[in-house]
Amino acid sequence: MNAAIQNRYDFVYLFDVTDGNPNGDPDAGNLPRVDAETGQGLVTDVCLKRKVRNYVQVPKDDGRYVGARYKVFIREKAVLNQLIEEAYTASPAVKAAVGAWQKYRKDKKKQPRPDRPFEDVARDWLCENYYDIRTFGAVLSTGDEKSAGGEDADTVAKIKMTAGQVRGPVQLTIARSIDPVSQAGEFTITRCAVTNEKDLEKERTMGRKFAIPYGLYRASGYINATLAEQTGFSDEDLGLFKKSLNEMFENDRSAARGLMAPVACIAFRHESRLGNARADQLFRRVTVRLKEPSRPPRSRDDYLIEVDRDSLPAGVTIE
Repeated sequence: MNAAIQNRYDFVYLFDVTDGNPNGDPDAGNLPRVDAETGQGLVTDVCLKRKVRNYVQVPKDDGRYVGARYKVFIREKAVLNQLIEEAYTASPAVKAAVGAWQKYRKDKKKQPRPDRPFEDVARDWLCENYYDIRTFGAVLSTGDEKSAGGEDADTVAKIKMTAGQVRGPVQLTIARSIDPVSQAGEFTITRCAVTNEKDLEKERTMGRKFAIPYGLYRASGYINATLAEQTGFSDEDLGLFKKSLNEMFENDRSAARGLMAPVACIAFRHESRLGNARADQLFRRVTVRLKEPSRPPRSRDDYLIEVDRDSLPAGVTIE
């Protein structure tokens, strides 16, 4: 594994949407997600992680961030148990670990107890090969029970091909709009073509489309150096994550989502792996407010973003 990062980070991520639906709610007819009490728009952490994963899958023009280390585990049409099983079939280290455990279970009196469970060795292989596992973590305990060969034919036995659970070092909160968003953007969509002749005389209403005029959203994020050491999340991985926050909307364009774009990312870097200050105290240093509260916002220029850089806690710097 590459050397893991040695610093904790806490960051505020701001992005906006114009005339679009940033995250539809399937339980509400795909309406934009909204806090029912405050009217603020919501975008789930799962939605943001999906955009990061989609960006990582796109080959980079500069040739960086390609190869086995940058595969994506949670992707469209992926069969997760097959991907977990791959660790047991493709990795010599996992095969050797399985063989050692099978020998030990067969004759505990003569065979030494292996230092590590084979599931841990499989987990290391999956972290090494899948970017989103070592970044966001994953549940890897869903594997099937199958026969696995050890170091020789006598040790073949059925085992549960799992790799436990990985806690990822990078975590995001649900993004919340700074101000309430308007849900008045509901449009009826009609069509000029039909699918068969019987529909020629029918009303040609196809459906509805929802959009908010404008919303500036704020999410918080955390990067845990202790968990990064367990998954192998490196400085190079951090560089790709920063790059994705800046460019992930560019490869995820959709007419339904309107214009989505990053606005700002303010990161607090700690000298200590465990941190030099509480995250909530640092987040309060970032304030976002309307310049004209009497007028509904329609662009990022309607907001003032301020960062208090005075008297930072010892060991904390702002990127």
